[in-house]
Amino acid sequence: MTERVSIQPGELRFPFELKKQISCSLRLVNNTDDSIAFKVKTTSPKKYCVRPNTGIVPARGSTDVTVTMQAQKEAPLDMQCKDKFLVQTIVVPAETTVKDVPEMFNKDSGHDIHDTKLRVVLTSPPQPPSPVAESPEEEGVSPKAMQNGDSTLFQQTATKDTSQLEANLAKVNQELFAIRKERDSAVQLSQRLQQELASKASSLKERNGPAAGFSLWLIFLVGLLGILIGYLISS
Repeated sequence: MTERVSIQPGELRFPFELKKQISCSLRLVNNTDDSIAFKVKTTSPKKYCVRPNTGIVPARGSTDVTVTMQAQKEAPLDMQCKDKFLVQTIVVPAETTVKDVPEMFNKDSGHDIHDTKLRVVLTSPPQPPSPVAESPEEEGVSPKAMQNGDSTLFQQTATKDTSQLEANLAKVNQELFAIRKERDSAVQLSQRLQQELASKASSLKERNGPAAGFSLWLIFLVGLLGILIGYLISS
């Protein structure tokens, strides 16, 4: 059996936010050929504002009702709301005016009052869409231009790295050349000392004969030390 009045949606859904008024809408649809008067009640009249809370839905017509929740200082536990709404409807003559409606819902009016209960559901407010990065075309830069830019940057970086390597290599070669030069000088000095020692040893031997043995031995040790030093430097 078709309801004489359809209520859409079947519950009051509020996207709950603290300290902010929240509204939702109901649509009453008259499925009959008669005029239907309605009245909206709630278990928390101080918490909600209903506009209009009474009225007439014409035959085969519809009426929208806005329900506003006053700003709340705190959220209910687990976002569960126990508030309820009651939509009452009665069939009225076509000539009935809105001013006549409130008295028609008195218990003594004798009208056949039809009740529809609605519950309140609190939902999370809608989240703003996440920002989407613009594609190169949207930013006015073509993919080809980006590729050319990347290629140029790579070439510049490679050229800079190559120049740095060449500079480091030249510095190392200079240091090696200086080390070789110092080594050659040390070897030449060692050879010259050996020659001078040998010459002095020969001169002492001719002058002093056997008495110069101790001096020759000392000269020999000094010469041997010079040879060792020259060997270590050359290696």
